[in-house]
Amino acid sequence: MTHGYTTGTPESTPVYGIPQQRVSEGATEPATAPAAGAKKPGGRDRYLDLLRSIALVRVVVYHLFGWAWLTVLFPSMGVMFALAGSLMARSLNRPALSVIRGRVRRLLPPLWAFSAVALALMFAGGWNPVKDPDHGGTWGVVDLINYVIPIGAPPFPWHIGSKSGLLEDTWAVQACGPLWYLRAYLWFVVASPLLLWAFRRVPWATLLAPLGVTAIVGTGLVSIPGETGNAVTDFAVYGGCWVLGFAHHEGVLQRIPRYVAVSCSALLMAFGLWWASGHLGPDGWDLNDIPLAQATWSFGFVVILLQYSPSWQELPGRLARWDKLVTLSNNRAVTIYLWHNMLIMATVPIIDRAYDLPFMQSDRAVGALDSTYMLWMFFLVWPLIGLVILAFGWIEDIAAKRSPRLWPDGARRGGARRRG
Repeated sequence: MTHGYTTGTPESTPVYGIPQQRVSEGATEPATAPAAGAKKPGGRDRYLDLLRSIALVRVVVYHLFGWAWLTVLFPSMGVMFALAGSLMARSLNRPALSVIRGRVRRLLPPLWAFSAVALALMFAGGWNPVKDPDHGGTWGVVDLINYVIPIGAPPFPWHIGSKSGLLEDTWAVQACGPLWYLRAYLWFVVASPLLLWAFRRVPWATLLAPLGVTAIVGTGLVSIPGETGNAVTDFAVYGGCWVLGFAHHEGVLQRIPRYVAVSCSALLMAFGLWWASGHLGPDGWDLNDIPLAQATWSFGFVVILLQYSPSWQELPGRLARWDKLVTLSNNRAVTIYLWHNMLIMATVPIIDRAYDLPFMQSDRAVGALDSTYMLWMFFLVWPLIGLVILAFGWIEDIAAKRSPRLWPDGARRGGARRRG
């Protein structure tokens, strides 16, 4: 039997026609020796690495269970865009064109690997983009370029196969939904030289402008149709977080008294929740369906996280036990994000095989599996992610012009640890 499970509603503002999820250095070195755990200039900031890992885990859990409250508890996409913005600002100390070229080079090969597998499965399932009623004709074929260079929305079938098949018939929607993030990331990367130039001249206007644009295009005050509207809304909703990454790298946030930053952020977040309360979407308090609430809540949340940034060189105390997993997830962030939804769907046919086992033929056994089905999916998706890291993760190293590594968790051969 097929369980017929579909992953939780993917996050954020509508894109591709469905609700989809939208996962610092530079400070002057003090004269005194840094405190234990502090990051040395030029090293990895393990606090930011930890935030990225938490964001990735939260994305996977949200897409599996679909819990709307997770979007309030930890706005992953805002955090991920802010961290990417901080790293982009750091890189733009070099010529802008070479930085953009390097970022795009790192992004595309992992996408190509995912696209090859996803398209092969869709074509094998009988999908023909020329005859697709939603993407048919010449434009349906032209849109396939977005599986190669994510400048727009890639086409995929709304339904493929049958509900009684090996996979739920909406698996393609679920698997390809996260591709919106790569499109948004690409446009942020391309726009970053101009955004950073503007930020250094008019920082507050550049920082707050995306919230203003969201108030216009994310509330229905001005409606931009089609995928252009989705792209503009994405850019506005998370643009403030991206520029907050600039502010973190440039030291602007650190110059603001903490009580002022936290107080203003709390007011902004309160406004976001107030706005959400009057504009609840089909999934209630899921902020991904409420652009202005998502933008303001994420912005305030990120300000607080970056204001309290301890800038660790090493994870302190009990967090140190997670060091290898934090290192691995940061080294394979693109791979994990690209594949996680497809792997969530892949857990269904695997778990469904358990219904055929001899000791599962009683009603009590079937009921026990039914009641714990989601937990089994949760526990199974992580080893599947590990297998995908082994199978495709090394492509991220090739894209970054590094020697390929199967399991880059920071440990050297022979048990020696590599420092961050």
